[in-house]
Amino acid sequence: MKTITRYSILTVILAGLSLMLAACGSSGSGTTTGGTGTLSLKVTDGPVYMADHVYIQFHGIEIQPDSGKRITLNYCQDPMDATKTVVSDSACTTPVAPRQLDLLALSGGLTNVLLDTYTLPAGHYSWIRLMVDTGGSLDSYLVDATGDHELTIPSGAETGLKLNRGFDVAAGGHADFTVDFDLPKSIHVTGTGEYMLRPTLRLVDSVETGTVAGTVSPSLVTTGCTPAVYVFAGENVTPDDIDDIAPDPVTTAKVGMNNMGVYTYTAAFLEPGFYTVAFTCQAAQDDPMTDDAIGFSGAANVTVSARTDTPYNF
Repeated sequence: MKTITRYSILTVILAGLSLMLAACGSSGSGTTTGGTGTLSLKVTDGPVYMADHVYIQFHGIEIQPDSGKRITLNYCQDPMDATKTVVSDSACTTPVAPRQLDLLALSGGLTNVLLDTYTLPAGHYSWIRLMVDTGGSLDSYLVDATGDHELTIPSGAETGLKLNRGFDVAAGGHADFTVDFDLPKSIHVTGTGEYMLRPTLRLVDSVETGTVAGTVSPSLVTTGCTPAVYVFAGENVTPDDIDDIAPDPVTTAKVGMNNMGVYTYTAAFLEPGFYTVAFTCQAAQDDPMTDDAIGFSGAANVTVSARTDTPYNF
């Protein structure tokens, strides 16, 4: 993780999500008033093949209780250790210390912490917002074979788009959620060469999710292949590309060779339910802004349970 101090404020919101946390057994379930609980928020990512690194810079988080004043949490330099960052619910009295994360290092079930067991008043919260920097020089940017490219947000995002879905922090309880910053759906290069960030984010209860993981036969990974596994909600789904038209994958998983020479994949943070998984060699050709003729093989049904690793080999 790199930290820089030069930034300008823009907000990226957890948008387009359908998550009824209280009804789905969230780790902080049950509306409660009085007392305090804690909230943890982590970030993970799906892979993209167009880049070597994708850095996103966060300078804080906003949380809106059902009633009462909005809570703004800022990342500030630790007054006791300038190499560390602390979370403050007021303006920084030390220099601002935004968190810059390479999201491409967070695939396959890996995460980085945005908020660690932060104490909040118990009760119901209406929405949560990530505050992300995209207007400066190399704050949120992509690195590929041609160099560094600043990421920009489409017009209108400056005022903020928020997740209008609630969650509960129970008195004496701990709510723990993960944001899947789905880069394959979020990054697009325009015809003029501009690198656009159109955030597609998935918020899940970290405790109540499972994983699909397995191996891929080397015979499937042919010359020129960019291998990936696509995961679709529901059984017997006919696999399709990422284009914001159903069926769109819930998530994708990069296929890579481990230190034993075996091709493996991990699709993590899946809510319990029925899914279709499929393998493709054309992940790099999948542009989220267009309908692409992506070929798939080995489509199969899998069932995901909470806190369980479901194996499936291609």
